[in-house]
Amino acid sequence: MAQSLNVGFIGLGNVGGKLAGSLIRNGHNVTVRDLDKAVAQPFLDQGASWAESPKEMAESVDFLITCLPSPAASAAVLEAEDGVLAGLGAGKVWMEMSTTDEAEVHRLGEKVTALGSSPVDCPVSGGCHRAATGNIAIFAGCTRETFDRILPLLTTLGRRVLHTGDLGSASILKVVTNYLATANLLSLSEALVTSKAAGMDLATAYEAIRISSGNSFVHETESQVILNGSRDINFTMDLVQKDIGLFQQVAERNDVPLELSPLMIEIFDDGAKRFGPREWSPNIIKRLEEATGLDITAPGFPAEIVDDEPEEPGYEVIPKGR
Repeated sequence: MAQSLNVGFIGLGNVGGKLAGSLIRNGHNVTVRDLDKAVAQPFLDQGASWAESPKEMAESVDFLITCLPSPAASAAVLEAEDGVLAGLGAGKVWMEMSTTDEAEVHRLGEKVTALGSSPVDCPVSGGCHRAATGNIAIFAGCTRETFDRILPLLTTLGRRVLHTGDLGSASILKVVTNYLATANLLSLSEALVTSKAAGMDLATAYEAIRISSGNSFVHETESQVILNGSRDINFTMDLVQKDIGLFQQVAERNDVPLELSPLMIEIFDDGAKRFGPREWSPNIIKRLEEATGLDITAPGFPAEIVDDEPEEPGYEVIPKGR
């Protein structure tokens, strides 16, 4: 790493904590904050500093990252009396790594720009296991000038980095990709239950899907923890509801008459009602397990997914034809 940068990180949850860990591990000067200081203690033990408020953090760093569970949480952190906006100034960069609403990131981005700072929406994709190793993918919506400035940070946090266009474009593409992942999870649930009902060995069914045109990133990760029975993918039903709801809003704003999306929302609303909003999202398969009386588990699969690829330097992904 050529230069150690002063970075603030707010939100040390399942994904945020792993991203902040990558910054610390790679030698950046990191200031952290979370609602629960106890959650931040391991990062402080590794050399990070603590900010008493978002305002204090914004005043002391050049790059401030938020990674929070909802658009409402990000708005509260930015707009509170002692929030991020109260401490931003000329030349600073706010990087929104939460999965958020395009309209909301534009609204907050205007306030950031008015203070002389640069806004970026830069959500991540690829799962907690890749966030932990710095191998996750990152989308970034901002001016090209800002993107070039933050690229050294983004290539520390992730491996494949895509400049998606102007502010808000990354948030749209993030909910697009999460929508597709959810559609895949639901179809895999039906495929695995149907395979079992038809008398197939589930380990063999897993391999048949994996080596065929039916394969996907979701199959190679979430199907494994489904078959293990842990169902632990570090992602909960309420977060799926948020993400596919945001996708539906994008479609409605642009007059796209979706057919699958409303059904997916209905299925996950039912799953959250039955099993609880904080249930692991792959347990949406329990709706079919209960309906059929089948147990969709098999020996030999891991309880959690660990990234077995070594951490590698990140790089910018260039779209075809550009």
